Formats: sequence, C-alpha cells, structure tokens
Amino acid sequence: MSASRGARLAGWRIALRLARREAVRRRAQTALMLVLVCLPVLAVAAAAVVWRTANVSGAEGVDRRMGTAAALVTGSGTTEVRQVFDPEQATSWVGEEEHRATEEEVREVLGSGRPLLPVAQEYLSYATDRGVGDVVVTQADLADPLTDGLFRLEEGRYPRTTDEVVVNPALVERGPGLGETLAVLRRTDDGETRTELTVVGIVESATTRDSPVAAVLPGAVGTPDTQPRWLVGGGPVTWDDVRALNAVGLLAASRQVLSDPPPAAELPPELVGDEPVDETTLTALVLVVTMVLLEVVLLAGPAFAVRARAQARTLALVAAAGGTPAQARRTVLASGVVVGVLGGVAGTVLGIGLGALLVPVAQRWQGTWFGPFEVPWPLLLVVAAFGLAAAVLAAVVPARSASRQDVVAVLAGRRGEGRASRRSPVLGLVLIAAGVGSGLAGSRASGASPALVGASALLAVVGMILLVPSAVVLVGRLARRFPLALRFAARDAARHRTRTVPAVAAVGATVAGVITLGIALSSQQAADERDYDPRLAHGYAAVPVEPTADTAAVRRVLGKRLPGAEVAEVAGVRSDTPQGWTDLSFASGGEELVLPTSGALGTGHLVGTAVPDAVGLTAADRARADRALAAGRVVLVRGSAAFGPEPADQMHVTVRVSDDTGEVRDERGLDVGVETVRPAGGLGPVAAVLPPPVADQLGLTVGTTAVVVAPPVTEAAEQDLDEALATVPGAGAPVVERGYEPEAAVLILQWVLAVLGGVLMLGGTLTATFLALSDARPDLATMAAVGARPRTPRRVAASYALVVGLVGALLGAPVGFVPGIAVSRPLSRGDDGATLLAVPWPLLALVVVGLPLLTAAAVGLCARSRLPLVARID
Repeated sequence: MSASRGARLAGWRIALRLARREAVRRRAQTALMLVLVCLPVLAVAAAAVVWRTANVSGAEGVDRRMGTAAALVTGSGTTEVRQVFDPEQATSWVGEEEHRATEEEVREVLGSGRPLLPVAQEYLSYATDRGVGDVVVTQADLADPLTDGLFRLEEGRYPRTTDEVVVNPALVERGPGLGETLAVLRRTDDGETRTELTVVGIVESATTRDSPVAAVLPGAVGTPDTQPRWLVGGGPVTWDDVRALNAVGLLAASRQVLSDPPPAAELPPELVGDEPVDETTLTALVLVVTMVLLEVVLLAGPAFAVRARAQARTLALVAAAGGTPAQARRTVLASGVVVGVLGGVAGTVLGIGLGALLVPVAQRWQGTWFGPFEVPWPLLLVVAAFGLAAAVLAAVVPARSASRQDVVAVLAGRRGEGRASRRSPVLGLVLIAAGVGSGLAGSRASGASPALVGASALLAVVGMILLVPSAVVLVGRLARRFPLALRFAARDAARHRTRTVPAVAAVGATVAGVITLGIALSSQQAADERDYDPRLAHGYAAVPVEPTADTAAVRRVLGKRLPGAEVAEVAGVRSDTPQGWTDLSFASGGEELVLPTSGALGTGHLVGTAVPDAVGLTAADRARADRALAAGRVVLVRGSAAFGPEPADQMHVTVRVSDDTGEVRDERGLDVGVETVRPAGGLGPVAAVLPPPVADQLGLTVGTTAVVVAPPVTEAAEQDLDEALATVPGAGAPVVERGYEPEAAVLILQWVLAVLGGVLMLGGTLTATFLALSDARPDLATMAAVGARPRTPRRVAASYALVVGLVGALLGAPVGFVPGIAVSRPLSRGDDGATLLAVPWPLLALVVVGLPLLTAAAVGLCARSRLPLVARID
C-alpha cells in the first residue's frame, strides 16, 4: 500500500512539474486561464472585504457608542430589567412600576469613585434656510475625554458655553454654517421654545452621515424628555456589574462584555432563543454558489480543453511508450491544480486590493459609517479554495478525454472526435422535465419550498448542458447552406466539441441565470406595483391642515415654493370638535361598511358639490358622482381595502359624538341616497363625499381640511416645502403622490444583473472564440495557403463567436424560464392567491440577440487578418 502511494505521489510530482513548465511555455494561454479563474475569486474576495468592513460588530462599535468610557448606562423606565450582552439586541422588563433612574443608583452599584458623565440624545427641530427641519441633538461635555470617539472634529472647536453648538455637514447643507446662528426649537404641549446658538465647530458623528446632527453642553437646549444616560469611566464594568444594574432598572452596554462576552449560559433564559434559519436565503445562497462554481467550470473548460489538445501529441507518445491512462489524466489535471493555485492566490490578493478601493465608494451610499478596514481571512481561504476546485473540475472532462484518445489517430494528425452520445439529450430532456416538475411543486403552496425551487434551477441547467453537444452537432449539419465563414465556424465547433460544448454551456448557464433573476425581480416589482395603494390622484399633492391652521399662510407658502402651481382648498367633516370626537359610519341592510382611507386630505369625509380631482376618479365616475351630489345623494368612495355590503340606492349614516373617555354622548342617523364609485387604485383618500344639505341635517362641523396642489411637485420642492410648512402652526407635512416607485436597490440590482450577465457572456464567448482560433491556426493557415482572402480569418472568428453566443443564448433563455416562473410565483402571490409573471423582454432581447451580435462584432474587429504559415502537426 505504501509503495503504491509513493508511486502515486511521485507521479503527481512529475505531473505538476510538467504542468508548471507547460504554463511557462504557453504564457498567453496560461494568462487567459488565470483570468477565467481569477475573476470570480477576485469579485467574491472584494465583496467579502467590503461586506466585512461595512459590518460593524459590537466590539468594533464600542467607541462610537460610548467613546472611551467603560460602559454606557441608560435608565429603562422601570424598576428591574433583563438584558443580553448588548442591550440594543434584546431586553425584557421585569418591574411593573414606572421609574426614572438617578445618578445615585448608578454609584451605589458601581462605586462612588467612578467618573460619571451625563449624556442625552433627542430629536428636536431647527431653523433651516427654507423653514424648519429635524435634528438629532446630543447634550454632553465633548471636552471630557470620556466622549472621545463620539464625534470627530473637522473644523473649529467644541462648545465651551451653553450658547455654543457644533453641527455636522448634513445640517450645514440645509442650515447655518460655521460662525452663524443655529435656532433649535423644542415643541411641547405648552408651546414652542426657541434657543439660538452660535456654531463654533463642524463635526462628523460616529453614527450617522446623512442626517442633521448637533451637539451642545448639558442644559443648553432645555431638559431632555428621555431616560437619563451616563458614560461611566474607571475600571472595566463586568457582567456581574451589568446584572446588578439591571436589578435596579438600569441597562448597561459594557466595553468589556461587548469585547469579550461571557459564556452564553450566563444570559437570562427568557432572552435566549435559537435564531430562525431563513431557508429561502440559505437556499438562494447555496444556489448562487453552486451556479457560480458551475459557471467558472464551464468558462474555464474550453481553456483546459485547448491545453489538453496542445498536449495531445505528447500524451500520445507517452501512451505509445507504455504510459497508462491514469498518467495522462494526471498530466492534464495537474494543469488545473497549477492554474487553480495561482488563480486562487492571485484573485484573493487582487480582491483585497480591489476591496480597499471599493470601500470608500460603497461608503458614499451608506448612511452610517463603516467599521475599520478588515480582511476576513477564513472566508478568503474558502474563496481561494473555491478557485482551486473550479480549476480542477474544469480540467476533469479534458483529462478524461485525453486519457481515452486514439493514439494512432493523434500521431497521424487526425483531430476529430467521436460521435455525440445519443443518451445525453434524452437524459437532458428528462432532467429539464424534472426541473419543471420541481419548480411547480416548490411554488404551488402559499409557503413555497426553497429547496424544490432551487433544485428546479439546477436540474434545468444541468439538463441544458447535456443537450449542448447534440445542439452543436445539429448546427453543424444545418450549416451546409451557410456562407463559407459561418459554415466553417459551425462545422469546426461541431468537430471539436471538447472545447465548444463548455463554452456554449457557459453562455447558456449565464443566460439562464440572468433570465431567472430577471423574471423574479420583474415579477416581484409588478406585484409590488399591483399592491401599491396611491394616497391621491397621480401627481397631486395635499397639505392637511388642523382647524387652528391659517390656510392663507399655507397658500402663501405654496405660492412661494411652487410658483404658478394650481392651489385649491377642500372642505370636509371635522372629527375633533368642541362637542367631542365625531365619527361617521355607513350601513346597508343592517350591516356596517368598512371603508379604509389614506387620510391624505385630513379627513375621511369630504363635503361639497363636486368631487375634487385629487380623489382620483375616472372622468366617467367623476361626472356620475357630481350628478349624484347635485341630486343630494352621498358619493361612496369604495377603495381596494373596503369590505361589507355594497348599497344599491339607500344607506344609513350614523353620527356618534364621544368624549375623551370614549363614551358616546350623542348619536343620530339619517337614511340617504348613495352613489358608489371606485378610485383608480388603492385605498382612496376619503371614504365618502357628502352634499352640504346632508352634512347640515346630520349636524356635522365642516371646515377646510387640506390644501391641494395640482401636479407636478418635484422631490427637491417637496423637501423645501416640508421645511417651509413646518413654520406654519397647524399645517401638516405635504403628501405627494408620484405613483409606484421601485426601490433604488431593485433598480441597482437589475443593472448589476444585466452588466454581470453581459460581462460573463462576453468573457465566455471571447475566451472560447480566441481559444478556438488558437487551436484552429493550422486550418486557417491552410486556407490562406490555398488562396483565401485576408479578411476570411476575421469572418471565421466573428462567425465562431456568433455560433457559440447564439446557440448558448437560445438554449439558456427557455431554460431560465423554468426556475424563473417557479421563483416568481411565491414572490408575486397576493392575499387572494393570485400570482403575476412579468418577463423582462428588453433584458431578454439584450442577452439573447444583442450580446451575441456585439461579441461577434468585437471578435471580428480584434481578430488578425493574416496568419503565419504553420504545420498542421505541432
């Protein structure tokens, strides 16, 4: 046993030495193979570095939470609490009495000799250049060493007196800058308090980048209405100290506990629980890793096939001299090991460098600060091993083919391959059918099975790969009437399936993956748009106003910020009246109607002789509703969430007036005629529109509830308007209806998907094409020798790229529909069980037609038109 093992090790040493020499001898080919292995390793390594740097752990975030203090102690509002090691993750109230913590309680537990620094944080308002905005105000003595790390001074100095303040750049963009006056507003039930402070410094908050932040000395802007907090200095605060603080109603984030957590057994049992495993995320992760591994194997496969082809004569001579098939396989596999090791190491190193460059770019899109630059070495070792495994797997099929080659045919210079297997396409169709069945089964129920949906993708892609050899052969047979260049490329691809099939399969797998994710994203987006509830008619804006609001002042603000805009007031039923809280209900046949609304117009019930445009009715419904109001009938706006009976001609309206305790003081009702309309979509901004006579009969209090602005209102104007209206007492925040807007993350993901799919398709097709041209140089040289024009090689190169790209895309596109439909069903299923299927046709046309043509054009431009004469046998 040891002798055979030693022989195998010696054989591997020889094979690796030969592979190293072959890699050096064929530098250009080796470089191309390294690129194929390096690229995915580089991308994953860079993403891992950015992710790990962006992920701030409890220990890494200690300084930004508590500066240099040993702990941050916060009152909980009760007499006893329980917490985990980090109180921001999980806490539990034990005491039942309300309690406000004191500094004496902290000192009783931690000792009277420890320094304690009060620090408070609350949301207030401030005067901006356009009105009033929100700001997070920290009250603390920033000159104290315990606060080092909470803020970073960029310009100026920290406050020394209570009339000074430091602000961050996000506040400066909307308000006063260095040396100017900042007005901080505190609004309470007793009124508004205005405090003017001088900006003496510009700071960056350790916790946020894009929200306005200010810091003052304690008491500068009044007493904060929050639980007290203290930064605790001195020696470490242990877990026993934390539990002692919990016993008196205090929560504590300890530097020592967060940096070196005690055993999990020390946690309170009621706060310990196994985190649920997100099976969908786990399955998606496994599926993505498997697909990426398969993609790399397929992309690198042609390179190793060409390398094996270049070594074919050498291997044949070895076999003729008595070499075994295992030695031939080992020689080709050794190339995979050499390229895999080099590619994994190079990709990892380059990925770390790329990650370092991408961290500041990614930071711009994040509202909070990243942690310190960090390299996840264990994960990167796995990624490097991933590159090695991909390279070795890519060399398996060429190694197997090399060990089974016809020695006589190779030595005689015959380079063809045997017939394609007849069983492979049958098995491929069976696997695709199994993928369809798995997808249907996995997406049938309301709770979809991620494992079955993921299996459908793998089965369909593997089935497609088994169909590729037959598809290549079929294209070669159909090429008899093609032009010379296209005919040569198609037949050459069919003749050398060892390098053609992996390239076509790689393109097909890429297209299938792009189509799958494209259908999933598009269907989910379509479902989100279907379920979206507009608050007003599209493009309209509304400013709800309270009874005490000065509507003329609101109109002046709108006229100043939106010059030329069409502004109108709407009247409605006032719910909060001097008599009490007024509530309206509608019933038909003794059963009450439930009519939820968006509330964008300040009331659920309008009063008038016409329905405002902002309600969002069609022209026909609007005309019918206006006729009903003129006839003294109530217009019922039945939105998407309404339920209950739909009255035919009559319904009963009940008005209830209740006091602060909820007791009904007055109740009256009236039978009225009714006309039912439906808004274009969504809840509907109101439940009903009452004609003035009906409102008078019911004794309702009617007044202006909102000011409506006709479209358009831009996002920049909305922010300015929000700040300006905050200066008008009783005016609410503006509500602007822009319709369904997909999340920025979804749009970015769609672009990334298209770009990534394009890069993979272009890379795979270009690589396979240039490798094929390198392998076909003797044939092209022969064509030149018998009189072929110089541009013929260019046409052949472009034709080969077109064959590989188009055949792969046409095979991959329908396969991508299998898991795409399966994934889209659970993603788009509504409350009624209905599903949507949205196919991204532009993306489909781009990857199926556009990219193959683009690749062919690129290859045609880059290929050499003249080749040196070479012998047919290397």
